[in-house]
Formats: sequence, structure tokens, C-alpha cells
Amino acid sequence: AQPCCYQIQTLKSVVENAKNPLLTKKPVHMSKAFIALGSNLQDPVLQVKNAFNALKKIPKTELVRASSLYITSPIGYDNQPDFINAVAELNTQLSPEILLDALHTIENAAGRERPFPNAPPVLDCDLLLYENVAMRSTKLTLPHPRMHERAFVLLPLAEIAPELSLPDGSNVVKLAQHFINQGIRKLE
Repeated sequence: AQPCCYQIQTLKSVVENAKNPLLTKKPVHMSKAFIALGSNLQDPVLQVKNAFNALKKIPKTELVRASSLYITSPIGYDNQPDFINAVAELNTQLSPEILLDALHTIENAAGRERPFPNAPPVLDCDLLLYENVAMRSTKLTLPHPRMHERAFVLLPLAEIAPELSLPDGSNVVKLAQHFINQGIRKLE
């Protein structure tokens, strides 16, 4: 009879302990986000590597994966050096807007200036995707409106998240295949 009584006591103990708020804390929800990083000034390889480290320091955020570095030709304003690009996957408790503010803080700390559209950046950090959120505000558009057109986004994104589909259902690997021979190469 003792084993049965022991089991009942153990179950009671489990139920009583479950009422303890320290044991029943809701798990913290982490949202998945993808960030594009790019630089073409002041030692771009170092700038992007430093950006990966800065992403690790964003509160309530963890760096999950970082792509290889890629070298790409400039788009828009052509009279500038080639870019170093990469993509990072984050898990974060921050809202998209607060995460974007954190990315701008990282850019500013690196010396980012915006004297004209497509000006060469010391560091550019773009929020590409945040879960399956689709939004448009004066501050932020998700998913990033031009990411599906950019090899320097799609190839590193496909490297670290080949299973990922964009909110419209298109798979990043299939999209990236269109850009394989378009002036982008992985740095070794």
C-alpha cells in the first residue's frame, strides 16, 4: 500500500508546487527576425563582423545564425566600392519597431551618415523579416520591400535559412537561384 500512497503524495506535491508562481512563469516568447548587414567603407569586413558582435548585445535578443560574408557590386549609386554583405538570424523579445531602433543605434555607432539616398554606408542594418509580420508604417515596412530583388540578401539568407519562405509563400532558395551568377560571391 505504501507505493500507492507515495505516488498520491508525489502527485499532490507536483500540483501544489505548480501553484508556485516561480514554477508557473509563462515561457518568454521569442520572435524570429532576419537582418541584412552591409558595408563598403572603413574596412567593410571588420564592420560586418563588428555588427554581428553588436547584434549579440541587443537586450532581450540572441544571435542564432550568421551567414558567410559575400562581396557584391553596388546598386543604385555606382561610384562607390564593392560591398561586404551578410544576413543574421535573431530571436528577440523586442517589437519590430524597437528592434529597428536598436539596428539604427548599431549603424550610428559605426559612423553611419545618410547625406543622400544610396550613399555609401559605413554600416547598413536592414530588418528583412520579423516572424510573418506584414506591416507598413512611416518608419518600417515588413517584409523588406526589395529583399526579393537583391542577391546580396537572398543568397546569404538562403545559406542560413534554406527552409524559409517569405510571407507570399516563395521559398528563399528558389528566389536565390535567380541571382547565383549576378555579381556576388562568397568570401572564403
